Amino acid sequence: MIRVAVIDDHDVVRKGIIAYLDTEDDLEVVGEASSGFKGADLVKELKPDVVLMDLIMEQGTGIDATEEIMKTEDCKIIILTSFYDDEKVFPALEAGAFSYMLKTSSADEIAEAIRKAYQGENVIEPKVATKMMTRLRKEKKPHEELTRRELEVLMCIGEGMTNQEIGEHLYIGIKTVKTHVSNVLSKLGVQDRTQAAVYAHRNQLLKKS
Repeated sequence: MIRVAVIDDHDVVRKGIIAYLDTEDDLEVVGEASSGFKGADLVKELKPDVVLMDLIMEQGTGIDATEEIMKTEDCKIIILTSFYDDEKVFPALEAGAFSYMLKTSSADEIAEAIRKAYQGENVIEPKVATKMMTRLRKEKKPHEELTRRELEVLMCIGEGMTNQEIGEHLYIGIKTVKTHVSNVLSKLGVQDRTQAAVYAHRNQLLKKS
C-alpha cells in the first residue's frame, strides 16, 4: 500500500480526492489537513509515502509547508494546484516538491502520479515543463550556445592567435575564420577579441582544448 496524505484548504476538493483514492486498492489515505501549517505537522507525525499539496492556503502556503516537511522527511510531495505562474512554480520546486500537477488533471492522472512518485518518477504538468525548459535555456552560459567550431575558434582567441594563425590551426579559410569570430563575439555579448579572450580564461575554456 502507498500511504498518502492530502493537504488542501478546499473541503470539497480535498474530500473528493480522498473519496476517489479510497477506491484504489494500492492507495491508502492516512491523513488530511486544511492548511499548510497543519499539513506539515501531520506529515511529520504520520510519515506518508506521498503528499498531495495545494499551494494557496490561508494558514501556511504549500511552499512553506513543503520546505518545512523536506527539512526532516523523505516523502514525495506532489503539488496539486490551479496556478502555474513563475512565482508559484519555481519556489515550489526549489522548496523540494517532487511533481507539479494542475487541478484540471483527472482523478486517474492524480492516482497514477502518486504511483509514479512512489517509484521515484516525476510527473510535471506540460505547461510547467515548458517553463522549466525556458528557464534552463536562459540559465545557460553564453559559450554553451556556441557550435563546436565556434568554441574551437574561441579557444584559439584565448591563446592569442591571429585570424591567420587560427585558419592554419583549424585548416579553414580566413573568410570562414572571420565569420566564426563575428559569431563568437555576438553570442558571448562582447565587443572585441580581447574581451572574448578574457571570457575564455575566466570560464577555463582553454583547459578543454
